[in-house]
Formats: sequence, structure tokens, C-alpha cells
Amino acid sequence: MVITPNTAAEVIYPESDGQPMADNTKQFRWIVTIKENLEILFAAHPDVFIAGDLFWYPVEGNPNIKQAPDTLVVFDRPKGDRGSYKQWEEDNIPPQVVFEILSPGNKTKEMAKKLLFYQRYGVEEYYIYDPDDNELTGFVRSEDWFQEINELQGWISPRLGIRLEITPETLEIYRPDGEKFLTPVELDQLRMQERQAKEAALQQLEQERQKYQDLLTRLQERGINLDQI
Repeated sequence: MVITPNTAAEVIYPESDGQPMADNTKQFRWIVTIKENLEILFAAHPDVFIAGDLFWYPVEGNPNIKQAPDTLVVFDRPKGDRGSYKQWEEDNIPPQVVFEILSPGNKTKEMAKKLLFYQRYGVEEYYIYDPDDNELTGFVRSEDWFQEINELQGWISPRLGIRLEITPETLEIYRPDGEKFLTPVELDQLRMQERQAKEAALQQLEQERQKYQDLLTRLQERGINLDQI
């Protein structure tokens, strides 16, 4: 009888922990707004991968080491669908930018663990926004450690080029071209306004064309030919 060695059990990397992406509508709206506006900003860049609430596994063989950032951005990785971000399958490139949106359910201990995780596994920029208290915190990598950003008002992300502004009411984020991040509803309203403005301009142009044509007709009826003037 031939005895063969036991093969190592396949390591399973879960794609879900059964927990909701957000605890409330405000947190969900912010996650979607940041993620989708970043998608729009980098739509023409095929080597920028952006995801929301996606498990990131930095260490092969250990599925217990993971986080699911509310939004992550990875430069030098192709766009495309993924069940999770397994770093060893992505040229060992970690997400460079991470956003977390706080909710009342976030615990201080949990957020401290996330901070240490992102610091340890290579995140370059880490932003935390609390929409209830309208507080923004940010960290940038300095060699192997995070350094807190002391002045975030008007801060421009080194990687993303976006500008952060805190008003008395909320956080505002601006693209490098000065356009503000908008919610999906606001984006749709803007699209409708632009379409209505275009239709109004075309209608005005048609009215002017018709007026000109009517003038030509009246002149021709009087025997006046503009081509001969």
C-alpha cells in the first residue's frame, strides 16, 4: 500500500462577516459618497482600484488578519471586481489611502485596533470622519509610523489630490478641479439641470433659427434677395 502525505487544508478567506456595511443611513450615505466620487475622479485611470467595505487580507495563510475599510484606494492595481483584496495576489501592494466613517456603534478600542492595523500594514493616508460630531481626524505615514495631521482645514491629500474642508455643519471634499463631492442624488439633480439647460439652449437656438427663416421669407416676398446685397 502506498501512503501519501496529507495535503494541507485549503485556507479560506471569507468575503463577509455577516455584519452590515453601515450602522445607520448617515454613515452609509457618507461611505457611498466618498467611494463613488473617488470612482468618478479616477474613472480614466485603469490602474487605480477603489472599493468599499471590502475585506483586505495582508498576510497569506492567515485569514484572521483582516480589515474591511469603509473605503480603500490602491494605486498601481487594475480596476475590476474582487471578493476580497488578497495583498499577495496584488503584487503585495497595500491600500495607500483608507477612509473610515464613524457611527455610534464604533468603539474606541475597535478604532485603536484599526489604527494600529493600518499603520502596521502599509497604509499611507488614513482619514476618520465622525458625521455626528462633525470631527475629522487624519494620519499620514512618516517612515514606519503614522503622524497625525495637525491642521486638516484645507488639507490636500498627497495621493488623491482632493481638498478637505470642515464647515460648521459638515465635511466638504473637493476634487483637484474644484468640483465638490456630491451625493448620488445631488449628482443626478446636477445632471438633470445640465440636461434642462442644454434643452433650453437648443430650444432658444431653434427659435432664433425660425425667426431668421421667417425674416428671409418676408424679404423674399418683397423681392429682396440677401445673396444679391
